[in-house]
Amino acid sequence: MNRPVLLAALLFAFCAYDASAQQGLKVYISADMEGVAGAVTSSQLGPGGFEYGAFREFMTNEVNAAIEAARAMGATEILVSDSHGNGENLLIDRLPQDIQLVRSWPRPLMMMEGIDESFDAAILIGYHASTTNMEGVRAHTFSSANLTAVRMNGVEMMEASMSAAIAGDFGVPVVMISGDDAAVTEAQGLLGDLEGAITKWNYGFHSARTLMPEASYALIGERVQAALGRLDDFDPWQVEGPIELEISFKNYMPAELMAYLPNVERVDAHTIRFVGQDMTEVSKFIEFTTSYSVSVTP
Repeated sequence: MNRPVLLAALLFAFCAYDASAQQGLKVYISADMEGVAGAVTSSQLGPGGFEYGAFREFMTNEVNAAIEAARAMGATEILVSDSHGNGENLLIDRLPQDIQLVRSWPRPLMMMEGIDESFDAAILIGYHASTTNMEGVRAHTFSSANLTAVRMNGVEMMEASMSAAIAGDFGVPVVMISGDDAAVTEAQGLLGDLEGAITKWNYGFHSARTLMPEASYALIGERVQAALGRLDDFDPWQVEGPIELEISFKNYMPAELMAYLPNVERVDAHTIRFVGQDMTEVSKFIEFTTSYSVSVTP
């Protein structure tokens, strides 16, 4: 056997061994929509938008790319969370029928509902930058309509870092994120050297230069495989309690009314403070804050 062929054979054997060593992985995938390739305005992001139907398919395909790549690296159990808008975006007939899916709201663990200590890794697909980031397509944190900041122990939070903190409470590391360049850069700055798939480059809140859908699927698959191939490099992003959460609203009234609760302090005209003992308490409080209305039915 000549030298190049021998080296190729050794490389193949190493890759095969590496993949088999990961057999039995349990992977959690949380999927948002603003970070999907091509998504730039509400025309793609909600049922009233003229391109929403097409982008449900693109979002589903990006998730499927992550699923296929995770399976190639040995994942045998996969739970997916539909974490955008109404939580009913992913096309369930287009997903592999042996996975499980979390849909709709409210959920105690928000975008990470269903995660627990049994998972080996978490992957974030289609995420976006935070509401305090001056860059990023559709940059916001939980509610672009109502919130201007979410801080935890004084650190400005994005949805990716909040998801990572919830996963970290269960000892699960976030290993990969996809989204625009602002989202990936911000997440890596907060969470460390996780793998990032940049699906588009922001020009503003409603504009971007974007990959085509098929190119985004290939890139996501590549980065998922890279992440799961070096699982030992990642540590859970754990936030020790008690955890001080501050939420700033665009309007006065929500802050005023929330401060009527005995465990909530009004910091300034627009900002409240809540202290939770762990991320589950913090997550439940955020879900209540962003979901509750006296008119909620049934």
